[in-house]
Amino acid sequence: MIIRSKAPFRLGLAGGGTDVSPYSDLYGGCILNATINLYAYANIEPRDDNKIVFRIPQTKEEYIFDSVLELPISDDKADLMKGIYNRVIKDFIHKPLSFTLTCALEAPFGSGLGTSSTLATAILGAYTEWLSLPLGDYDLAYLAYLIERIDLKQAGGKQDQYAAAFGGFNFMEFYADDKVIVNPLRIRNETINELSNNLLLYYTNSSHNSGDIIKKQQKNVKERKEKSLEAMHQIKKQAYEIKEAILKNNLDEIGCILHRGWIYKRDMAEGISTPLFEELYNTAINAGSTGGKISGAGGGGYVFFYCPGNTRFSVAKALEGLGGRVQAYTFTKKGLETWHTK
Repeated sequence: MIIRSKAPFRLGLAGGGTDVSPYSDLYGGCILNATINLYAYANIEPRDDNKIVFRIPQTKEEYIFDSVLELPISDDKADLMKGIYNRVIKDFIHKPLSFTLTCALEAPFGSGLGTSSTLATAILGAYTEWLSLPLGDYDLAYLAYLIERIDLKQAGGKQDQYAAAFGGFNFMEFYADDKVIVNPLRIRNETINELSNNLLLYYTNSSHNSGDIIKKQQKNVKERKEKSLEAMHQIKKQAYEIKEAILKNNLDEIGCILHRGWIYKRDMAEGISTPLFEELYNTAINAGSTGGKISGAGGGGYVFFYCPGNTRFSVAKALEGLGGRVQAYTFTKKGLETWHTK
């Protein structure tokens, strides 16, 4: 038997960073995001030799352990898989398991699409399918968040786990005491198709450490730095503005909103923008885009641009020589999916 799961990556359309404590605790955060047809996969094959094997074929990594109640966290790439295993054993099973876990991603780590948290959600989904764990969408997303942020002490917010679990277009609210409200949006198919056509996604062939940037952002909030706080307030406001533009099918307003947000995003913390991002942005604007956004915390990875009319073709052509590539995608309506073979 093989237990399988897949969870979609997300585009953070607006509000990114306001889901991170302490901002969300003090002021409340709001994020608009949507999942796309790029996925993280997890596959579990039960074993009978009292071994635990973690595999990432893309990077040719393999980690082998004896089957125990708790695996040691040792600051390597298997820590996410070990942390999830430890929590599943501690909270639900209370006995060692023996299996092979194979993971795959259709976007690289550090790309700004929520890769690590999406993979965590997919892995936890595979365990839920295998062991019949009593976890609904909210429960599973919150547990994935706890494992990453509390157990493994990885800096970050909450949106990625919930986006991966729920899927589709969601307006998310974040409050103190880890309160999260996911509001699915009902959007006409023609609006979704037009938005997908007009939002050009571009991979810079660079990655980032979101944790470092997020720690700077958290420090700015704790120290009540006025410029950073005002930037975050404006970024949160944009989540409402873009949500309204999409629901009312006023899509060409999105470019102008994103353009204002580009300026504010850079003020949230040092390192969010880079000379490459500035060159990309200016090139896209000169080619016909009306605004763009760094996907994720910033510093590397993906960026997307709003291209009204048929300008996506001229924008794509202009970006050709800057070392990256245009990423084909479509929006998806489903979140985490799990199943098993006999």
